[in-house]
Order: sequence, then structure tokens, then C-alpha cells
Amino acid sequence: MINEKIKAAIQKYSEELTAIRRKLHSEPELSWEEENTTVFVCEYLENLGIPYRRTVPTGVIATIEGGKPGKTVALRGDMDALSVEELNKDLPYASKEEGKMHACGHDSHTAMLLIAAKALNESKADLPGNVRLLFQPAEEVAEGAKAMVKQGAVDGVDNVFGIHIWSQMPTNKVSCPVGPSFASADLFTVTFKGRGGHGAMPHDCIDTAIVASSFVMNVQTIVSRTVDTQKPAVLTVGKMVVGTRFNIIAENALIEGTVRCFDPETRDHIETQLQHYAEQVAAMYGATAKVEYTRGTQAVNNEEYSAKLVQKVAAEAFGEEAVYFEKPTMGGEDFSEYMAVVPGSFALVGSGNPEKDTEWAHHHGKFNIDEDALVTGAELYAQYAWAYLND
Repeated sequence: MINEKIKAAIQKYSEELTAIRRKLHSEPELSWEEENTTVFVCEYLENLGIPYRRTVPTGVIATIEGGKPGKTVALRGDMDALSVEELNKDLPYASKEEGKMHACGHDSHTAMLLIAAKALNESKADLPGNVRLLFQPAEEVAEGAKAMVKQGAVDGVDNVFGIHIWSQMPTNKVSCPVGPSFASADLFTVTFKGRGGHGAMPHDCIDTAIVASSFVMNVQTIVSRTVDTQKPAVLTVGKMVVGTRFNIIAENALIEGTVRCFDPETRDHIETQLQHYAEQVAAMYGATAKVEYTRGTQAVNNEEYSAKLVQKVAAEAFGEEAVYFEKPTMGGEDFSEYMAVVPGSFALVGSGNPEKDTEWAHHHGKFNIDEDALVTGAELYAQYAWAYLND
């Protein structure tokens, strides 16, 4: 199942792989602003002779056409950075852009996919099928995958595979369990309307500071008392804006939060209950409530065949000890948009190494990766495509 030519090529290009990652890390671009990254990817693919097309406004779809007929497998790597200030100022490849940083590892995903493409392209005469390459923008705002799908990213694709570097796992471990991996991620906004007035005369007012506070305290019971205990869910209120001055009763209150879960029925239930709780709490105090619930990413649910193929490839390419089973995370990933159309799987590649100080959480200003993991990720991309097309 493992292609030794591909393995040798990945090793051969390991220094180039690291150099690409460092270049991208030093030049981060936010979601929907990945213009320079898109140009770099296009030029790299052009030099390899791999046909591609740009997506709008940023992003690239390319295809390696195999020398033999067969299926089509898609490989996805995201490209966008975050509005995070890099704290690793001593790195020779630290971000050159103030307030912007690749604090989630998407620079490594793009680099790994480019080198995987280079290795696969050298073996394309033996490929029984095609490899679609998806260089995706705007994952961090959960919009890029939807846009790519609308622009034909998975048209004619039989299977899709993605990788996320993972600082919470030991370097070079590969995790791709069957079933839930990342949760759905939704946003809710609740606006309460009361009646303002003088802080010395609360009897003439409807205080939305009290209403909002009551809602925040009570809304947690949606999960603790109405959701099936065998179905994990998280409801977090992350923002509350109430009032304008110390001696004025607040007339308006704004609450924002997020809902995470793995089960579609639980998702529907929490949305319904949020509306109910907001209305009932408001009514208790004589206020009114307006709820806006926005569905973000769907849950990432690894299809059985694809996940087991990843495990098999990892074991054969890197040894049985490389196979790891990371517990599901309540984090969101818009890779689920591809899996809503075609079957596939999403793997984590460990990059956490205490000796290299690379165990910082994703989205932290000191986030960095153990670059030894780059070769593992690049080969996993390429070997998965080879194995799927030859199975």
C-alpha cells in the first residue's frame, strides 16, 4: 500500500518543506485576504506543471491527473492566519505583520500539501485516478469551505481527506478515529429590551442588567438539565454588554455566545431552548427578548472506511506506534462542509514537543510547531491519496 518512491521524495524535499512553511509563517494573511499566499501557491503549481484555477476571491483548486483511469480523491489544506500578535519574537521566521500570526498551523498545512503534490506529481504516471488539491481560504471564519464547494471543489470527487497539525498531541502521532472528531460550532445573540431610568428609582424601570444576568445563570441548565447526558454539548456565553453609566438603569442588554455539540438533534434542541429561555426570563421581568441563532460549521464525522484507511496508512508508513486516538474536541472545523457532500476523513498530526516548546494551545501568541511533523503530514497526504486510488 505504501509507495516507496513517494516516501523517498518527501524525505528528499524535507528542507524545502520547512522553508516553505517558514516563508508562509512570516507572511501571514487573514481570512479572505490570502492574496499573496494564493499567488505563491499558483506559481508553485505552475512550476510543477500541475493545472489549477483560482477561486474567488482567494484560494486554489488544482488536479493531478493520473496516468490510468480511476477515482478522484481530494486533499485539502487551509491557508489563513489569525488576528493574533506573535509572541515568539526571537524566531528567525516570526511574523512580519503586526497583529497577525499563523497561530493555528495553517501555514504548515499549505506547505505540506504543496510538497505532497510535488511527490505525487512525480508518480502521476502510475496513479490510477486523479488527485484534487484544495488550497482553501477563510477556515478561521468558517466560510472558506462553503465557498470552495460552491465553486466546484468536490465536483466529481469520490473521497476527501484533510489534515490539521495538533500541538496537543506528541510529534508525529496520527489520530483519525471513526466517528466524531470536531463539533458543530454555532453563534447566538440575545438582545433584551427593558426600560431605562435613574439608578435611584429602579421601581420605575425594567433593569436589563438583572434580566441578562438571570439569563446567563439559567441558560446553563439547557445542557445540564435538558440535553441527553450521553450526548456531549457546550453552551458558552462569551460576551455581555449592558448599560451605559453607573447611575443609569440599563434599558438594553446584548449577549453573545456559542453552542458546540456532535449530534444534529441536540443542536436543534439547544436552538429551540435558547429561544424559550430568553423569552421566559424576559417575561418574568417585563422585558422583551430577540434571539438570533446562526449555524456555523457542521460536526466533523469521520466515515468508517476512510478513517480506517488513514490508520492503516499511518501504521504502514510510520509504524504501529504512530497510530493515536485523540479524544474528540469541541473545536469547530469547516472541513465538515466537504464531508457533507462526499465521504472522507480528517486526521490530526501531532506537533507537540516540550523540548522545543511547541505544546502551546492553538490560537495562542506563542503557538509554534515541531517542524519534524511536517514530513509526517506531507507523506500522510500523499500516501493516503495513493492508497485510496489503489484500493
